[in-house]
Order: sequence, then structure tokens, then C-alpha cells
Amino acid sequence: MKKTLLIITLLYLGILQAQDKKQSYSFSLDQAISHALTNNRTAINAGKDIDIAKQKKRETTAMGLPQINGAITYQNNFKLQTSLLPAEIFGGPAGEFAEVTFGTKHNGGGSLSLNQLIFDGSYIVALQASKTYLKFYENYKVKTDTDVKEMIINSYGNVLLANENELILQKNKTILEKTLFDTDQTYKNGLIEEENVEQLKITLATINSNINYVTRLKDISLKMLKINLGLDIDDELVLTDKLDVLAQSNLDLTIKSTEFDPSGNINYLMSQNFVDQRNLELKLQKSKALPTLAAGVNFGYNSFGSTFNFFNSNQRYFNYSNLGVSLNVPIFSSFARSARTQQAKIALEKAKTDLEDAEQKLKLQYQNAKSDYEYSVEQYKSSKENLKLAERIEGKQQIKFKEGLSSSFNLTEAQRQLYSSQQSYLQTMVDVINKKAALEKVIGNK
Repeated sequence: MKKTLLIITLLYLGILQAQDKKQSYSFSLDQAISHALTNNRTAINAGKDIDIAKQKKRETTAMGLPQINGAITYQNNFKLQTSLLPAEIFGGPAGEFAEVTFGTKHNGGGSLSLNQLIFDGSYIVALQASKTYLKFYENYKVKTDTDVKEMIINSYGNVLLANENELILQKNKTILEKTLFDTDQTYKNGLIEEENVEQLKITLATINSNINYVTRLKDISLKMLKINLGLDIDDELVLTDKLDVLAQSNLDLTIKSTEFDPSGNINYLMSQNFVDQRNLELKLQKSKALPTLAAGVNFGYNSFGSTFNFFNSNQRYFNYSNLGVSLNVPIFSSFARSARTQQAKIALEKAKTDLEDAEQKLKLQYQNAKSDYEYSVEQYKSSKENLKLAERIEGKQQIKFKEGLSSSFNLTEAQRQLYSSQQSYLQTMVDVINKKAALEKVIGNK
């Protein structure tokens, strides 16, 4: 019994601990976008790419600054190399050789070197390239943030759409259940045919099926939004904006008259980055025809001994030092440098062509996005009016059906038309929001 109570207690504590880990959030659309730009995992990694590029720039800069290196060496010659020398050097007979060994068993030393690049054309280009490299990842971060913003708008709208769908379906279900009950009672009193009841049951079954589907879709959409926000899928999330309010706020007629400038689009800026990179690659190939100049200073000590006495105060150390300057002048490469330079020129021309292509495609993309947005606004206004008409038609059919002036078939058709109009209206609201976001993305609005 005690063991069972202990297990139950541990399970209960585990559940409480798991609940404590869950966090609750409440976001409007603007708050969700702001949160995602900081916490979305893709946006976080894009920021880290900028940090890497900054460190890469520091690394490139350091290549032209003084380089200091130190070394400590020790060598144990446990078997010295034997050499042969003419024996007559030591007073021996001519024609014979004496075996001698040179060196000491223990050799040690320490050195310090200073190297400085004085001139290298490729280093100057590398410094410029590191700035372009950093600029590329800064632009990539902007592109990522733009994509994340659009993704959040779409995800947020999908959740609101699912919520509104569920509410409308539940409302329709309530109304239909009452109509079905009244119709069933009328049938039991023998005043109408059973077909009227069966027709309404079919419609109710369809609504129940749609409710189950929308409920599952709402859960999936909400979890997708949490992932895009950088949250845990088990966290609690409440959306404070309403779909109709967001749709109204996105009815911006001034945006349709905005003058489009492709240079404000992040994809254009990134294409320009590639042109800059190819231009620097051309400069790099040209710089390799220039001489390079470097200097170095070395200073060190060596010590030798038959026994290991390097830490003895009486051990002798012999110092050395030198200063060197090296000049490397490219003279002839059998036209290899020329070939590499020509390759870089061609790559630059391709990048410029790609930039022109990107500009033209962006202009077309703007026209498409603008047309899609204008169409979504028109559809929104049209579906709003259609919904009012469908509601009036369905209401009239309800009255006629109850008074026996209309058949269940006519009522069902009116209901289907109403349900379709409701779904269309909800979808057009989401379309207005999404198409506006897509248009702003092309224009370059942040």
C-alpha cells in the first residue's frame, strides 16, 4: 500500500512539474511578428551567420597585422649519426677512413619570430571581400526576417480562420438541430413527409463532419504557429486579434498606387551582392600580378649537452637573431593568370546579367502581387454582400418551411448556399491579409 502511494505521489509531482514548464502567451498579430523576429529558430540562425561573418572579417584583417610565434624545441639524440672522414686527417694511413660522431646527446632551444606583411594586393582585396561577405549575410538576415514575417501572418490568419470556421459551424449546427427537432415533431404529428426530416439529418451529419475536421485543423494550425513563433508546441497561446478586424485594417487603397522600385527588394540587393563579389574576384585575379613584400625578425637561443642540464644555472645558451625581407615578383605564369582573370570577367558579366534578370522578374512579381491583392479586396467586398443575400434567402426559406410553403429541398439548398457563402467570406478575409503581406514583401516594406 505504501509503495502504491509513493508511485502515485511521484506521478502527481511529475505532472505538476510538466505543467510548470508550460508557458502561456497572448499575442496580437504585431506582437506575434515581433516575437518571431527574435525567437524564430531560422531567424536566430540567420543572426548567428552575421556573427560568423563579423569574426571572418576580423580574421581577414588580422592576416595583414604582425604575426608573432614562439617555439621551444628539445631533441634527444640517443644514437648519434656516424660519419666517415679520411683517417689521414687524424694522422692515420692514407686511403683509410675513421668513424666519428658529431653532436651532443641533448639539444634544446627556444625562438621567437615576428612576421609582417608589408604589401600584398590580394590582402587588400580580401579586406574588401570580407565587408561584402558581411553585407551579404546582413541582407540574408533581412530576407529571413521578411520571410518569417509573411509566414507568421499566414499562420496567424490560418488559426483565426479555423477558429471562425468552428464558431460558425457550431452556430449553424445549433440552428439546424432546432429546425430538425421542430420538423421531426411536425412529422410525428403526421403533417409532413419523412423525407423532410431525413434531408435535414443529412445536412446535420455533414456539419458534424466539418466540425470534426475543423477542430483537428485548428489544433494543427495552432501548433504550426507556435513552431513558427519559436515556442514549444505544448505552450498555451491565445490570439487577441479578430479576423474581420485584421481584414479591415489591411484594406489599404494607397498601396495600389505605390511606385515600385526594384532596388528596395531584398532579392535585388542580394543579387547586387553577387555582382560585388564577382567584381572583387576579378580584382583578386588582377592583384596576383603584383609583387608581394614581407619582412620578418627571428630571435632565439640554443643549448647543447651530453647530459640533460637545461634547467641548471650553469648551462650555457647561445643566442642568435636575424632580420629578413622577402620580395616575390610574378614574372611569367604561362598565361595561367590571364586565363583566371578572363574567367573572373566572364563570371562578373554573368552576375550582371542575373541582376538584370532579377530586376525584370521583380517587376513582374510586383504586378502579379498587386493584381492578386486588388482581386482579393474585390472578392472580399463581393463575398460580404453575397453573405448578406444568402442569410436573407435562408431566413425566408426557414419561415416558408415552417409554414409549409416550401419543401425541405429548397431549405437545404438555401442552407448550402449560406454555408458556402460563409466559408467564402472567411476565406476572402484571410486572402486580403495574406495578399497584402505578399505585396508588401515584394515592395520591400519592413
